[in-house]
Amino acid sequence: MKTTRFWLIGQLLAMCLLTEAQVGVFTREHLIEYTPDWKGERFPDGRPKVPDDILERMKEVSIEEAWAVLRRHGFNNQFEGNWVIAGPKEPVLVGRAVTAVFHPLRPDVNAVIKQKGEKEGRVGGQNSWVIDTLVKSDALVVDLMGKVIDGTFMGDNLANAIWAKTGGKGVVIHGGARDIEGVEEIPDFPVFNRGWDPSAIAEVMLMGINVPIRIGRASVMPGDVVLGKKEGVIFIPAHLAQEVVETSEIVRLRDQFGHQRLREGKYTPGQIDRKWTDDIERDFSEWLKAKGKELTPEQRERLLRGRTW
Repeated sequence: MKTTRFWLIGQLLAMCLLTEAQVGVFTREHLIEYTPDWKGERFPDGRPKVPDDILERMKEVSIEEAWAVLRRHGFNNQFEGNWVIAGPKEPVLVGRAVTAVFHPLRPDVNAVIKQKGEKEGRVGGQNSWVIDTLVKSDALVVDLMGKVIDGTFMGDNLANAIWAKTGGKGVVIHGGARDIEGVEEIPDFPVFNRGWDPSAIAEVMLMGINVPIRIGRASVMPGDVVLGKKEGVIFIPAHLAQEVVETSEIVRLRDQFGHQRLREGKYTPGQIDRKWTDDIERDFSEWLKAKGKELTPEQRERLLRGRTW
C-alpha cells in the first residue's frame, strides 16, 4: 500500500513538472481533486483555508489529542518526531502548510528548472522561490531529504523573510539550517529541523512547490494544519482540523472535572480512569452548566466517539 501511494505521488510530481511555465506545482484543480473532503474556503492556489479561529484554538491542542482523532479516522501517517528544535523554550507552531520538495541535483533537470524560474520572473536561489509564495499564517514545510551538510535550507536572512511573510510562524525542515545565533534572535519563531551546519545549500534542486511531500514517516498535503510542539510535528488534514480542536477542548474540560472530583474525594481513581457511569456523566453536565459551558449529549457523543483513553 505504501509503495503504491508513493508511486502515485511520484507520478503526480512528474505531471506537475510538465506543466507549461511552472516549476513543479500542483494546479488549483489538482489541489481540489486531492483534498475532496474539505468543503470550506480555499486560497486562489487551491489550498484549503482553515479558518483563523481554528488555528488560534489549535495552539492549545496536544500532539496526543490530535493524533487520537486522526488515528480513528484512519490517518496513521501524519506525525514525525525526533527534531532539532530552535526558538522559544516552549515551541508552538501552528499554520497552514506550504510545501516544498528538493531532490539531489542533476544538471540537465536543474537547467530546465532554472529556465522555468527565469520565465516566471523568479530571482535568487531556488530555496527562496517558495518563500516568495508565503502569506500570513502559512507554515513552510520543506523536504530536503534529511540532508544537513550542504542541505541548509535557510540562514538568518531567509528566516527573517519567512517570519515577516507568515506573520511570525515557524518552519519545518527535513534537512538543515544555518546561522542559528541570528535565527534565534527572531521572536517567537520555532524551527524544527534535522541539524545546524555552517555550510550553504548545495547540490540540490527544487522539484516542487505546494505538492504532496513526505516528511519522515508523515505524508503532507498543502493546506494541512501544521501543529508543532516539543514532542514533534503532526500534519492535520484540513477537513479534520475543527474536530481536532473541539475534541481537545472537551477532553480538557473532562480532565479538569476528573482532577477536581479526585481532589475532592468524590470518586475513586478507578471510577474516573475508565468509561464514566451515567451518574458521573450527569455530574459532569451539571459541572459544565455551572461553568457556563453546556454541551448536549449528542455533542459529547460526536466529539468523543471512538475515544480510547
